[in-house]
Amino acid sequence: MTGDEPTDEEIVQTASDAAEGLIFSRYKQSNVRDYDVTVTFEEGVLEVDVYLNAPEDEADPEQVADDAALAAREAVDELFGE
Repeated sequence: MTGDEPTDEEIVQTASDAAEGLIFSRYKQSNVRDYDVTVTFEEGVLEVDVYLNAPEDEADPEQVADDAALAAREAVDELFGE
């Protein structure tokens, strides 16, 4: 690994921040009952799992969770300059 490549910790933090940011761009924080963003990066493989418990009247929670996972992956791709 060269000094220019992001660390595993930076990758996980970037993905987590992006997922959380997307969730709270769609929902007011006070309306989110519960959420969990789990990110792992091992041996070059990124795994993102998003759980969201929020009311359906603002947005579809399942779609927002899927979008948050996608945003996390895209943020990591940007981190690598892809």
